Amino acid sequence: MTSHRHRVLFLCTGNSARSVLAEATLRAWAGERFEVFSAGSQPTGRINPFALAQLEAEGIPTSGLRSKSWDEFATADAVPIDLVVTVCDAAAAETCPVVFGDFLRTHWGLPDPAAVEGSDADKREAFDQAHRIVEARLRALLALPAQAWGDRAALKEALDRIGLLQPEDEDGDDGATTHG
Repeated sequence: MTSHRHRVLFLCTGNSARSVLAEATLRAWAGERFEVFSAGSQPTGRINPFALAQLEAEGIPTSGLRSKSWDEFATADAVPIDLVVTVCDAAAAETCPVVFGDFLRTHWGLPDPAAVEGSDADKREAFDQAHRIVEARLRALLALPAQAWGDRAALKEALDRIGLLQPEDEDGDDGATTHG
């Protein structure tokens, strides 16, 4: 197994909340292991201010984040992607982007905190909950051994399991999580 930096693209519809939380968090935590991006099939053109506030409250850098289209990653001269993680909420009948290419795909659906209506406190709670889910899944991704990337079928299975994790699962022993 080489020391290749794996390129991960978090993909959603608007690229303003969930995919941005995942991009910024993995970038902050992964060091040189991953090169991380996010995009949307119908980008809003701006990062949700509650997403930025959530990241900043946790000390995660937000500079350079922007809402952008998947099209930036679909051109012939685009950086090749190793893994595409969709984070839209199919359970809420939200349409997930369909992408084609020679990369591994997995789905880590979670409710859209940007869709929450109510007070600012309600919205902050929704972003906090979404980010806790993202963090649990990213800890599990980072816990995968480097050699896991050499077996595409086993990696796909592990990634799909990670997509089912919730924050409370981290104390369980399902083999896909880690502490810290």
